[in-house]
Amino acid sequence: MTSGTENATGARDALIALRAEVGKAVVGNEAAVTGLILALLCRGHVLLEGVPGVAKTLLVRALAAALDLETTRVQFTPDLMPGDVTGSIVYDAHSGEFSFREGPVFTNLLLADEINRTPPKTQSSLLEAMEERQVSIDGKSRPLPDPFIVIATQNPVEYEGTYPLPEAQLDRFLLKLTMPAPSREDEIGILWRHAQGFDPRNLAAAGLRAVAGAPELAAAREAVARVTIGPEVIGYVVDLCRATRQLPSVRIGVSPRGATALLAVTRAWAWLAGRDYATPDDVKALARPALRHRLDVRPEAELEGVTADGVLDRVLASVPVPR
Repeated sequence: MTSGTENATGARDALIALRAEVGKAVVGNEAAVTGLILALLCRGHVLLEGVPGVAKTLLVRALAAALDLETTRVQFTPDLMPGDVTGSIVYDAHSGEFSFREGPVFTNLLLADEINRTPPKTQSSLLEAMEERQVSIDGKSRPLPDPFIVIATQNPVEYEGTYPLPEAQLDRFLLKLTMPAPSREDEIGILWRHAQGFDPRNLAAAGLRAVAGAPELAAAREAVARVTIGPEVIGYVVDLCRATRQLPSVRIGVSPRGATALLAVTRAWAWLAGRDYATPDDVKALARPALRHRLDVRPEAELEGVTADGVLDRVLASVPVPR
């Protein structure tokens, strides 16, 4: 067995252990946990959507506790300024010179909590960081740490005092994960944990420990890059994305950037499942989280009940699957 194979196997084991470690704090929502791990593998950003009280922030905090990475949380509010996120030039009275003070974006894992509560000017401060992985202040570009990913949360039902993310920023998120209300069994499990003394503000007491870090992520990414993608799988990804641009209920369909994102998470999903090749079924499994936020449904279609997930269901049912 080669050293590279050993490293990849160890990295996969560490990421599977990461999923189990997060489960010590978060009951259910396995799909969201897996989505966050896929984002780590692809160096992609995640938009986490759900109503208040479904443990969005707890999920990200648990992931951070189980990772040996630097993490920062920013509560996005209407009065938050761009410099509060990226950093700013400050004057040092002792030295009599100006210097750059890093903002919270200089981290490995940035939790942008309730990102749609801050105005577009501050939202846009993350655009360069998410796309270029750098921050430009006073004419100088400053690289961000590697790895660097943004996990942003938002509430889909509250509109007062919120600012919807523009399409340009939505397209920079690799995945949009939704967190529904838990099932009855999961909700019983949540209450049982709290009855036993679980404190979501003290994850260390719940037994969470770091089980993966930058070395495992680096080895995993190298292994994901070696996953074989056949021409039929690439063709299937292209056909799905092109189909979204041809529906009368959709104003803007999935762009080539979206197709690239779907292909990336497909490879990561296949590797995490223990395979060195991707299949059309892998594409189908990731199509909704990778593409739902890249669709702009026409307002008149929304009034008739058409949703992005509904559009994708229709596309997945109509586009032939290669065999």
